[in-house]
Amino acid sequence: MPRKPRTEQEYELAVSDEAAAYIADALMQLALEFENTHYFQICRHYEAIAPEPDQDPRQLDLFRRPASRDPG
Repeated sequence: MPRKPRTEQEYELAVSDEAAAYIADALMQLALEFENTHYFQICRHYEAIAPEPDQDPRQLDLFRRPASRDPG
């Protein structure tokens, strides 16, 4: 079965396996460094856009931390 010839756009985007791996590693490192540097700003943004919890008394609060137990 003959291969379909690449379009001009596909040809421009083609990279070797090794190059793809290096690019992916570099982008991941950049993303991790950015997230580490701006972590609290990112958290504040997500908290600001989070929806308010329902006030339905029948709704269980699955994310509330349980009261700490006194081991004594």
